[in-house]
Amino acid sequence: MLRGTLTLPHTGLTWSSSSQKVVRTCCVLQHFRKYAMTSASGEGPAVSETNRAETTLKRFWKTVGIDIKDNGIVVTLDKRALKTPSGNTLLLPKEKRLAATIIANEWENQEKFLKQHALPVTSIAARAIDAFRDEETRKQVQATLLNYLDTDTVCFHHDDPPPLVELQKKHWEPLLEWVRATYGVEIKVFDSVLLHSQPEQTKKVLGNIVTQMDPWEMAAMERTTYVTKSFLIALALVKRHLTVEQAASAAQVEVESQIQRWGEVEDSASSYLTLIASP
Repeated sequence: MLRGTLTLPHTGLTWSSSSQKVVRTCCVLQHFRKYAMTSASGEGPAVSETNRAETTLKRFWKTVGIDIKDNGIVVTLDKRALKTPSGNTLLLPKEKRLAATIIANEWENQEKFLKQHALPVTSIAARAIDAFRDEETRKQVQATLLNYLDTDTVCFHHDDPPPLVELQKKHWEPLLEWVRATYGVEIKVFDSVLLHSQPEQTKKVLGNIVTQMDPWEMAAMERTTYVTKSFLIALALVKRHLTVEQAASAAQVEVESQIQRWGEVEDSASSYLTLIASP
């Protein structure tokens, strides 16, 4: 087991390899409970420091750390491991050090009052741990995500105005060709949202791809699909065909067209998307 500590510059965070036992719990805020499932026994989350955080909405911890265990990495608050809404230790695989650092930064950046919207990667990690090890939940989410395929943003093209047409060609057409070539499926493109659907064979093939995803990929796939309204953008991001920036651009083709025409209005979810695909 790795030993020693490492201070991360500009973050105020410390990596630690101590094996100190967890003596109290802390987890994600109630805002993110909708993304996690209760335990198999049907009982709710264990009583913990979570209740304190949800009640006061104030920061109660002094230090945030990253603890390297034999079986993975945990983020700690006052040397106690962060836990999920279902009471599971928020344990990340050792190869996800970047994700652990982002989660630690999310909690370090909570100053006096807790900002519920500022824990997106914590929420995704909790969702992966609490929900996507359950086969029934995986099946339900897979079916929900495939429903987005029939109304996928990138499959509905307009022939006007010209700036929108150019953005569709730049961001959507290469993505569609990648899906077709990579998975050998037919992806139809429509000019209206009425009574259209993708072929059943396409849904079957892409559904099997989702089935094979690990819990971390599936949690990222779910959140990205909901944010972008696009199954295909989410798939390309999770499979690392698109960068986060490219996925954000593809998701905002219509918005960008409006900006080019009318100017920019500061109301966008693209900055949120940058946290979703943490390795």
